Amino acid sequence: MRLILLFGFAVLVVDQVVKLLALAYLTPGVPVPVVDGFFALTLILNPGLAFGFFASTPPGWRWLVSLFSLAALGVLLKLSARLLPSGGRSAAIALGLIFGGAVGNLVDRYRFGAVVDFIDLYWRSYHWPAFNVADSAISVGVGLLALRLLIPSRPA
Repeated sequence: MRLILLFGFAVLVVDQVVKLLALAYLTPGVPVPVVDGFFALTLILNPGLAFGFFASTPPGWRWLVSLFSLAALGVLLKLSARLLPSGGRSAAIALGLIFGGAVGNLVDRYRFGAVVDFIDLYWRSYHWPAFNVADSAISVGVGLLALRLLIPSRPA
């Protein structure tokens, strides 16, 4: 449990500090090229879920998006109770990354009514939906959990 809290707290702090910097130094919708033709910093406030799903939800119903996020955290908490006893360090790190990222995005929803995204990956006219540190942590955490479930553990 200590490892989950450590990684979760670290992700939350890094995510919130980087988002504050993005809000302070980037203009919404104006890309700042980092690697020309591939990577830019573009501030976007995303009122929807991952990849902008439900972004067009009317403002009066956006509480539902937060409810989905809280429900996902609840399911993850239940899953962690099952995974931790046999999952070892990798499961704890994965869960910490996921929890930290989810809480980071929930903090944004509470403070701004939307999630602060700013990492813009693209090639020519193809753009990956903008994302942030919290989204990256969630993706890495889910990937680690998937690997943990797909690769059989060695007997002790």
